[in-house]
Amino acid sequence: MVHRRFSWPFGGQRASFCGSFTGWRECPMGLVGTEFQVVFDLPPGLYQMWSFGSIQYRFLVDGVWRCDDTKPVVRDEYGLISNEMLVTLVENNTHPAVQLEQSPVRRMNLDEGTILTTMPPEPPSRNSGMQIAVFRHRVSEILLHNTIYDVVPVSSKIAILDARLPVKQAFHIMHDEGLALVPLWDDGQGTVTGMLTASDFVLILRKRNIRVLGHEELEMHSVSAWKEAKLQYYGGADVAGMQRRPLVHVKDSDNLRDVALTIIQNEISSVPIFKSSTDISGIPLLNLATLPGILKFLCSKLQEQPEGYPILRNQISSIPIGTWSQHTGRASTRQLRTSGLSAPLITCLDFLLEDRISSIPIVADNGSLVDVYSLSDIMALAKNDVYACIELEQLTVENALELQYQVNGRRQCHTCLSTSTLLEVLDQLSVPGVRRLVVIEPMTRFVQGIISLRDAITFLLG
Repeated sequence: MVHRRFSWPFGGQRASFCGSFTGWRECPMGLVGTEFQVVFDLPPGLYQMWSFGSIQYRFLVDGVWRCDDTKPVVRDEYGLISNEMLVTLVENNTHPAVQLEQSPVRRMNLDEGTILTTMPPEPPSRNSGMQIAVFRHRVSEILLHNTIYDVVPVSSKIAILDARLPVKQAFHIMHDEGLALVPLWDDGQGTVTGMLTASDFVLILRKRNIRVLGHEELEMHSVSAWKEAKLQYYGGADVAGMQRRPLVHVKDSDNLRDVALTIIQNEISSVPIFKSSTDISGIPLLNLATLPGILKFLCSKLQEQPEGYPILRNQISSIPIGTWSQHTGRASTRQLRTSGLSAPLITCLDFLLEDRISSIPIVADNGSLVDVYSLSDIMALAKNDVYACIELEQLTVENALELQYQVNGRRQCHTCLSTSTLLEVLDQLSVPGVRRLVVIEPMTRFVQGIISLRDAITFLLG
């Protein structure tokens, strides 16, 4: 026997009823639960008669329970379950009115076991610009009234490297600790003066940069020496008049909106947080502020009252967010880059550095998504000095991915659909380790666009 309780708004009040059914019957619409009528728990002065049919079901596929990818679903104590309900209402002898419950439609990618979700499309807003403006104002208000202590863990470990370390040793530490960037400590100045990033490793490995700092010199040159050499090589003609720019940082008293804007406007992935007052450690660095931490905090606030933000239910195809392929007909501020498996890795790296982006989708010959190559993936070449045994110009993207899999194992490629809602996209991007979502066509996995953490925060802040 299946026993259910249902409730819904009626005339500004909530009406509810409960009932049971033990069998199934055939009707013109197909197989539904046994029909019955009930009068129960209604607002005063109303006499209602209800007639409904309901069917709930799952499929067992290769030992895993799945839902119908074309039908509404609900969540019960056992997880997601396909759910269809037909309700007929008779109000004070008026004509019956049929109401069909709408629930999110969840589509399954059976190959990866990844749930790709879509929602019933919201009716197009006549004033979408105003809706976005109001939403952004509310987001700014949330961030303005919270500080960095709302997103920084109470207890955490942060790695800091001495700028006098040899470059080779520094990159080995970054690889072993799984770091894409690390603050640099200058003992002479007694403070953090810079950041060593995966981009530095890429610049060293590029062919035209070998004459600045060759592989054989990595063991001798310090990180600080590399920073000076990079400035001279990439500084242009007026090197003498150039100086390293001061370290971009924020204070622990700054609000989250200012912190997020600092990261976005300086096109960096994280920013050091300096303490307002020095403690007994003498180290001014509190931690690193990152976009994932800020977005996770923001999503928790938005989900407290999701009904107050109707734009969260809008599909991303109707929102100015992300970078899109030209064939979608959507305008983007930058070109969507993709790379084939047989393309030289150095070409892929040049795209990343020139466009100042962190990743690029890798596609098969038919345009379907294979994986994503990120700047941080280059750190795999630091293991066992692989970089010293290869010619970067001869390494293909496919070779680089194989090296990455050997070092770190295969990983999940995070995707979404153009019909995914803004809330679904923000939820996925707030998961630790998810830095971007590739927008794909569900049947062919053809790449339609990409939405990064930076894209999401930029949209939210306007």
